[in-house]
Amino acid sequence: MAKLPPFPGTSGRREWRTAIDAIGKLLANGDDTTQVFRIMRALNVGNSAINYARLIATEQGGRIAYERVELATRFADPAFVAAFKPGTVGAAYRQFLESTGYSADGLVEVSKVAPMLDDMAHPYAWFGRRVRDCHDIWHVLTGYKADESLGEAALVAFSYAQVGGLGWAVIGGAAALKSLKVTKGTLFARAVWEGYRNGRRAKWIAGEDYLQLLAEPLDAARARLGIREPVVYLRAQRELGAELASYLSTQKAAQLAA
Repeated sequence: MAKLPPFPGTSGRREWRTAIDAIGKLLANGDDTTQVFRIMRALNVGNSAINYARLIATEQGGRIAYERVELATRFADPAFVAAFKPGTVGAAYRQFLESTGYSADGLVEVSKVAPMLDDMAHPYAWFGRRVRDCHDIWHVLTGYKADESLGEAALVAFSYAQVGGLGWAVIGGAAALKSLKVTKGTLFARAVWEGYRNGRRAKWIAGEDYLQLLAEPLDAARARLGIREPVVYLRAQRELGAELASYLSTQKAAQLAA
């Protein structure tokens, strides 16, 4: 695998105080998505460089890196999203946006919690944006719901297996540990662990050409990428019910109460 130098101007040190403060706030309110990005920046030191090196070592990675497509710009274009045929990954992503009310622009905005390296004109920063912008596509591919704590925690574990980064591990692990007390059982935590295992078994999807992937039939894409059905996750959804599956979300709890 190719080896590249670290991000210019970085210390290479993790910011544990920032991470601890952010994880406490996130566990108190799972809807406070800005804390996710604080944790990532505090703990995922050097992660984009590692994954960028992995990308350009792949057969198509050099071309993808050379073209340097900003995926958020494409995903935020209604005409682009509307063009995908029924049954494709792109059509499922379109349905995801319509059902959740989420948007690529919204994900970008919530990530801008402070002046940061992510916006720099640098290959590593571009790769970091790429992983951020693919998050909702990964929800579609894996089947993990985006509007519940369980689905987000399972996808976080899947993401850690795929791209590394201590921040992903800390978020998923903290959510799973808290669930043991809240749900009075291990099913939530086992669904998170399954997310990690499924991420390990799947092909490295961070290296995919997403403009091509979106045009693939969803089931065929899942099969090609080795993304397994999340059996434990689906069981946890059924047995825990909506309230416990979203125990971190104050917004979801209010909706369920209403």
